[in-house]
Amino acid sequence: MLRIGLTGGIGSGKSTVAGLLAAHGAAVIDTDAIARQLTLSGGAAIDAIRSAFGDDFIDAAGALDRERMRALAFAEPEAKRRLEDILHPLIGAETARQAAASHAAIQVFDVPLLIESGRWRAQVDRVLVVDCSEATQIERVVRRAGWSPEMARAVIAQQAARAARLASADAVIHNDGITLAQLGAKVDALWAHWHRKR
Repeated sequence: MLRIGLTGGIGSGKSTVAGLLAAHGAAVIDTDAIARQLTLSGGAAIDAIRSAFGDDFIDAAGALDRERMRALAFAEPEAKRRLEDILHPLIGAETARQAAASHAAIQVFDVPLLIESGRWRAQVDRVLVVDCSEATQIERVVRRAGWSPEMARAVIAQQAARAARLASADAVIHNDGITLAQLGAKVDALWAHWHRKR
């Protein structure tokens, strides 16, 4: 079994690459999706979040109020750390459960903060970074999520520097100024390479 750590800055196209790898037959374990599940109404993290942050951070449906929490995390780094202390052990346990349940020859761990975490590198065989310019990141996030350019820049500033991600990579897919078909061709070539190396 080959374990691939997939990462990239916001707006890089990492999720698109994850989907293309899944279409090839990879088992994609998406830590962002796990985090969202944990913070939905009835999710395993909700009681701890309510206890740590108060009812104001739980919306009318009983889920995490993501906008309010995002604003607090930007304003107070300590609040971000407290949230991570709640979520990361739960995400880790569910990630391990999904990995153990998979029999795919290639497992892809989609981890936005793979470089920042400091622990993921030892848990995967290869790190794949999806990369593009900061200008492209901002343009995509503004178009896709409706954020302001300033909000997109603030998120980028909180993520690992582009140079640090690239320095940690075993493979890089440059996703700037190319079509989806061209991106798919890059994923196809990398998939074939991994199978030759297995």
